Amino acid sequence: MTATLTSKPPRRTAPPDGASGVLLAVLVLLLLLGGAALIGWLLSGLTASVFPKAPPALILVYALGVLLLAMPLTARLFPWITNWYYLFPALVFLAAFTVLPILMTVNYAFTNYSGQNSGNPDSAVRTDANLSPDRRTVTLAEIPEGGNLQTYLKCKSPTCAGDTLVLLEEDAANPLRAQIASVQGRTVTLAAPVPQGFDVATATRLNRYDYVGLANFREIFAKASGALWPVFVWTVVFAFSTVVLNALAGLILGILLYNKRLKGRNIYRTLLFLPWAIPAVISVQMWAALLNQQFGIVNKTLGLLGFAAVPWLIDPLWAKISVLLVNLWLGFPYMMTATISALGTINDDLYEAASIDGASRWQQIQNITLPLLRQSFTPILLSAFAFNFNNFTVIYLLTAGGPGGPGGPPVAGHESTAGATDLLINWGYNNAFGAAGGQNYALASAVALIIFFLTLGISLVNFKAAGVFEEARK
Repeated sequence: MTATLTSKPPRRTAPPDGASGVLLAVLVLLLLLGGAALIGWLLSGLTASVFPKAPPALILVYALGVLLLAMPLTARLFPWITNWYYLFPALVFLAAFTVLPILMTVNYAFTNYSGQNSGNPDSAVRTDANLSPDRRTVTLAEIPEGGNLQTYLKCKSPTCAGDTLVLLEEDAANPLRAQIASVQGRTVTLAAPVPQGFDVATATRLNRYDYVGLANFREIFAKASGALWPVFVWTVVFAFSTVVLNALAGLILGILLYNKRLKGRNIYRTLLFLPWAIPAVISVQMWAALLNQQFGIVNKTLGLLGFAAVPWLIDPLWAKISVLLVNLWLGFPYMMTATISALGTINDDLYEAASIDGASRWQQIQNITLPLLRQSFTPILLSAFAFNFNNFTVIYLLTAGGPGGPGGPPVAGHESTAGATDLLINWGYNNAFGAAGGQNYALASAVALIIFFLTLGISLVNFKAAGVFEEARK
């Protein structure tokens, strides 16, 4: 009797076919990347507990080391995954610059995160501190701001158990966050001894931030009449008006400059292309000087013609008109170039046949040019609307939320963070970084989420109206 040895089937070297293979490969790469990041974070935390002066960037070193060790092991389990390792750089950049900011924005929208509640040590209320020989008891020289230790540390409980005391050395370069076991008088008992080598010189509290649920969204909608609705309406008007004006100007100029019988058309194209070639930062600052009510050349020219000076950047209505005109200057070259490019795809035989049939130039434009341009212009117009819905640059540089730029007169009925020309994105910026907003990052994150859903909803409506979904089904 002979025994037959069965060999194991060879491992598959090619990934599964179709979308399932792509999803499986991406899932394996994400698990590998996430596992390396988690282990790196744990190892860096363990290192920091032993060596408090260890740099925070050590997490990257650990994660990279784990990744280099795990990649060959993963390739032994899934031989076909080596063909997908080229996706790692893309996944890393996607996680670092897209996924992580989105997750942080969503997280902060439900907190009270701000310049005051930043999660960082409060350097303004530091006080001298002495560490006991057993390195578990810290005695403060005084309690800043008066009151008791619980109030100073902003403890959640009377004993402060589980709260955080921040310890610093003389140079205050590497703060140590120590967990509190209890407090009494000016003495703080720590849950664990301070690591050797860390010489405590001062101590301070931690300006932590907490989760507040939907409080930021309630605040936004409670003051909707003074900020959200006026800013939202102007954002839609600005985006729609910009698309219409730029498209009309670009379409007219593109059709005129495509005429092969026009002499010097390349010179005209070059000159009209310059506003798009010049950086917007330079162009908008130039227009801000030209539209200055007292010293701008526009008002000086109007004065020579007998007209009164126009408050271009001072009056709320004129400030909005100025923004639209400046954005027209910045945007029409793109639409003009797109028109000229699209016209190049139209067969000249159509125009020749129309001329033979006796069609005028206007009839050719109306019945041939415009219908054939519709398919090319639809995605351009939709993308232009989405871009201008969040066009932060031109508003900030020209009026800084205006009217009149920083220090301009307030708008009646508006919140101080919502200027006459502010779009939703500028309003969020003012809340996060403007003095009037008090660096309220949590409220700005809530505004960003609202902008996301509004943009998504408007884009879906635009796609539906333009028949994009029907074209995709075909």
